[in-house]
Amino acid sequence: MNPTSGTALPGSSLDAGRRRRDLERLADPAAGTTVDVLVVGLGATGAGTALDAASRGLSVVAVDAHDLAFGTSRWSSKLIHGGLRYLASGQLDVAHESAVERGILMERTAPHLVRAQPFVLPLTPLVGRAQAALARSGFLAGDLLRVSARTSRRTLPRPRTLSAVETRHLAPALRPTGLRGGLLSWDGQLSDDARLVTAVARTAAAHGARVLTRVRALALHGDGATLRDETTGEELRIRARAVVNATGVWAGGLVDDVRLRPSRGTHLVLRSERLGRLSAGLHIPIPGETNRFVLVLPQGDGRVYVGLTDEPVDGDVPDVPEVPETDVGFLLDVLGSALDVTVDRSDVVGAFAGLRPLLDTRDAAGRTADISRRHAVLTSPEGVVTVVGGKLTTYRRMAQDAVDAAVDARSLAAGPCRTASLPLVGAAAPRVLAGLDAPPRLVHRYGSEAPAVHALGLADPALAGPVVPGHPVTGAELVWAVRHEGALDLDDLLDRRTRIGLVPEDRAAAGAAAREVLAGASLMV
Repeated sequence: MNPTSGTALPGSSLDAGRRRRDLERLADPAAGTTVDVLVVGLGATGAGTALDAASRGLSVVAVDAHDLAFGTSRWSSKLIHGGLRYLASGQLDVAHESAVERGILMERTAPHLVRAQPFVLPLTPLVGRAQAALARSGFLAGDLLRVSARTSRRTLPRPRTLSAVETRHLAPALRPTGLRGGLLSWDGQLSDDARLVTAVARTAAAHGARVLTRVRALALHGDGATLRDETTGEELRIRARAVVNATGVWAGGLVDDVRLRPSRGTHLVLRSERLGRLSAGLHIPIPGETNRFVLVLPQGDGRVYVGLTDEPVDGDVPDVPEVPETDVGFLLDVLGSALDVTVDRSDVVGAFAGLRPLLDTRDAAGRTADISRRHAVLTSPEGVVTVVGGKLTTYRRMAQDAVDAAVDARSLAAGPCRTASLPLVGAAAPRVLAGLDAPPRLVHRYGSEAPAVHALGLADPALAGPVVPGHPVTGAELVWAVRHEGALDLDDLLDRRTRIGLVPEDRAAAGAAAREVLAGASLMV
């Protein structure tokens, strides 16, 4: 990769034409194709599995019934956690693994997508001195995790105590009455979780993986799967030496005896101006809890997320989880316990919920908040490898373990795992990124490809401006998504390649521009 070229990594571009050609080759009976690894599911873990396998020299097909990051991977807090919460609950191995993976993303594989985010825990009258001391100790322990993971101090600064004046300077919306100060800590923040998945999938494609959205796995077998092209209804049988089920909360629908206890995490979307200038995120303690917080997360795009809940979900798993009003009320109540401004239901311009695929260990009683975030790799009697549990931060390690299991089970000739040092599409050293001839916002989303995205707007002024007033996404970004990022329809553009769709009002306003881009792309296919 030439990080200063401003062009797509060779072989990484996904579009409708490439998808069609790949499907035709797989469906051709004369070809008799058998791939080394079939991956089902293209969230973070599935895309990561495809990249891991392809970068080891294995032939890979990766499919998803919907789109890249269609499921849980686009509904996160957009944070790359260092594992502090797991340290507090005694899960030392999970905490260390999280800190290591955070460092890998921030310093090696995706420095363009993950940056250091400051957080303030305000010491309000609802935070007792004992709780404050516990939190302070936790942040110092979190810094020791950073050291153990060998993440540079330049990447993540040291936590410290703030005065009341400093606290209000970073978050003026906080209620000044009784405010004793604050605790400043740092963690990793993604520019966009769905963009991370897209970058991983495109990097896998650059290493030879066939990445196919709108292809549903109807049945998995030890030696392949029956698939259906959701755009045409045509079915095909693909032969594979190893099959990996990375479908998250839907994993049990494809492989028997996979037991999950989904947990719903809800976030609210507010306009940034409602909370004033936020220079840091906020940890707002949940009354009555010692180690749970509501997060206030400024996004830099005119929006703020407020989350998150951790509630068990029973019954069938929906494609897109609904947000219950009980979750909205809970988050607003906690928010109101610390702010000097009133935020009510009318200020909530959007909301989203994701379902965590927590492993059901049978002996985990009580709340899903208490279930371990450890991941597990399970192999069925037929030989299908299923990877479940875990979280977005550790997707790479989950993928590594899944491929290791597939390689061992099927005796595949594969090289060692390379993904801990393999840059994703757009990655470059910070000094290179800082010198790119493109707006900083584009650099934070596209990395070394930002000049190419920017050039689309320079060549056609109609693409240079925002597609929605008050939101920064431009027409050039929509065109780039269709030409290089595999976007096939309106939902792909507005809900995953960009996050315009999180606010229904903005989604409706952007519809015409998105349809125009798609119409132009159809003439080129």
